[in-house]
Amino acid sequence: MADAYLDLVNTPLPGRIAKALGLPRPSVLRRYFPVEVLAPQPVLVTGAGAGADALADALLGWDVEVRRHVLPGEKLSAAVVVLDRAGTPADLAAPMLELGQAVRLLVPGGRVVGFLRSAADTTDPAEAAARQGIDGALRSVAHELRGGATANGIVLRGTTPTTDPTALGALRFFLSGRSAYVDGQFIEVTSAPAEGVADLAAANRSMSEWEGVPDQPLAGRTAVVTGAARGIGAKIAEVLARDGARVVAVDVPAAGEQLARVANDVGGTALQVDITAPDAAARILDHVGRRFGTLDIVVHNAGITRDKLLANMDASLWDSVIAVNIASQLAMNEQLLASPVFSDTGRIISLASTSGIAGNRGQSNYAASKAGVMGMVRAQAVAFDGAGRTINAVAPGFIETEMTAKIPPLTRQVARRLSSLQQGGLPVDVAETIAFLASDAAAGINGQVVRVCGQNLVGA
Repeated sequence: MADAYLDLVNTPLPGRIAKALGLPRPSVLRRYFPVEVLAPQPVLVTGAGAGADALADALLGWDVEVRRHVLPGEKLSAAVVVLDRAGTPADLAAPMLELGQAVRLLVPGGRVVGFLRSAADTTDPAEAAARQGIDGALRSVAHELRGGATANGIVLRGTTPTTDPTALGALRFFLSGRSAYVDGQFIEVTSAPAEGVADLAAANRSMSEWEGVPDQPLAGRTAVVTGAARGIGAKIAEVLARDGARVVAVDVPAAGEQLARVANDVGGTALQVDITAPDAAARILDHVGRRFGTLDIVVHNAGITRDKLLANMDASLWDSVIAVNIASQLAMNEQLLASPVFSDTGRIISLASTSGIAGNRGQSNYAASKAGVMGMVRAQAVAFDGAGRTINAVAPGFIETEMTAKIPPLTRQVARRLSSLQQGGLPVDVAETIAFLASDAAAGINGQVVRVCGQNLVGA
């Protein structure tokens, strides 16, 4: 359902009235379109040390105009603060205060991206304090931004350099319109394993090389999307196909007509399968193996809700949600990983939910299943660590779908305004994040849960 209030306050007179009354004024977000210009205005890279210098040079290789210090009055597309050498909390002052000046100069839809090292990788108290402090500071900056701007962080694990291909891939994602509804989030990256990618150079090539050419980072890959007949699943299929993947759209037989329509629209194939059936994975693998040979990407999107207060919950409501939302994924993954059809550089992306992070009234079964997805992803990632495969999860917040359209109007309006971006996300925002995690540019991202929630205040 369209957000009529957002459309209204982005017209001149209603916008002025909303400002005078102190009402929320959400901005139209800058979303991705093929052959987008990554940064039409200069990008500030602030911070001292070799990591900052190398990152600035890398951005120049993307044909981005780079500044190392704020120039008064000059508009900026983005500000990148590099804090990978922070050893004590005192080290944060100068770069963060310069970032504060840069924030004033961001264009609408601007981006703030921080580089830091993980507090988990040090036993030095002062160093850990500094690294954790960066986390809190950047999340706070995200709450302060306006005009559809976002702030996110890239956490370098171990000795991963700022210019590691995966770090650059994450930076490109955060700078682009693909991350429009990802705000106040941190992605941990490790050095990308050589066997985990087909062509990282292509994943991070310069803007001049992309000029006039649609970006297809998933060209030649085969992707399975469950729950693909409508809503977020249909949009995931569309975006993966746009990025070059061959898509196998999967859903239950009852959704056959809609599923066929989605598959036709994206030039893919449709497969009617109940994912809770014992032979679901075998049927998917057989379908992909016969038609394409190799399965590269699996998106576990299928999910259901059966909401009731726990006091009124019965076994059928509980069991059905667990069966579809998590038990099916566990069973399918076991069979996928044992099959030669699943690629040695395969990507698994599961749909979690912010309900699994913060909980939600009347959704104890749903929250258990979605929290279970996150637990599964983190545990499986240990087995994948250092190998070519990755497994990650995406946790949507309030997304404008048929399901949220059924929420009572006043409750729906409140839910929309509870994020830093003061609006609900769109299915394409979830799909863009999934497409990034499925790409070579995310080869060093494993076991992560990326929230697509506009930095919702609940569970932030």
